[in-house]
Amino acid sequence: MFVQVELRYRATVPTVAAMLSDPAYGRSRVAAGGATANHIEIIGDSDGAFTVTTRRSMPTDQIPANIRAFVGTSLEVRQIEAWEAPQGDARRGTVVVEIAGAPVRLTGTTSLVHDGVHGAVLTYAGEVKAGVPLFGAAIEDAAARAVRSALEAEQQSGNDWLARHPEGETV
Repeated sequence: MFVQVELRYRATVPTVAAMLSDPAYGRSRVAAGGATANHIEIIGDSDGAFTVTTRRSMPTDQIPANIRAFVGTSLEVRQIEAWEAPQGDARRGTVVVEIAGAPVRLTGTTSLVHDGVHGAVLTYAGEVKAGVPLFGAAIEDAAARAVRSALEAEQQSGNDWLARHPEGETV
């Protein structure tokens, strides 16, 4: 199942990239999605290529009850974003989201570009695949909704963060 989410930020591309590469923001964005951060690792920095890896525990309340029986009350989710070095006023990267103990995976691309008006647009686009023959489509749909919801929650969290750290200053 294809998922695409656009997040809009009132800041420049370099400032949003600095936010994305800040471990303190990593914890904030995980919490905004209703999860608990178990691990956050940043390799590199926003001046060049960088990779953000998060492991989080998410409640399964957004998953239909008939599927929840298979996964329990929480999910361990690992997300890896590998950002390339900037190319002009744009960034590109890849994203992988895996659910531990479940045959569900999202693979896709990320982009961060100037929107031409007020700031930057961060786009996630990818395919959610579930390797479960009988319930695959239902699991993919539930996972896609959970991913979309978590990412959309990050937009407000990100804009709040940017209001407190206007020039990409890190904590």
